[in-house]
Amino acid sequence: MPQIIYKNESYFIIGLCMNIHNGLGKGFSEAVYSDALEIELKSNGVPFQKEAKFNIIYKEKN
Repeated sequence: MPQIIYKNESYFIIGLCMNIHNGLGKGFSEAVYSDALEIELKSNGVPFQKEAKFNIIYKEKN
């Protein structure tokens, strides 16, 4: 099994995701869980940018 590079950070974020799962349960759309994750990240002081735009080149086009 590969070593987790940012072990503490990974477990922290997984914990936030588990809080969401325990609070909301299953069956919601991805957008609902995304909004809940935004709330969890902000309330825990985690810097992030929601749906960041990436410039990619695909089939010679960008």
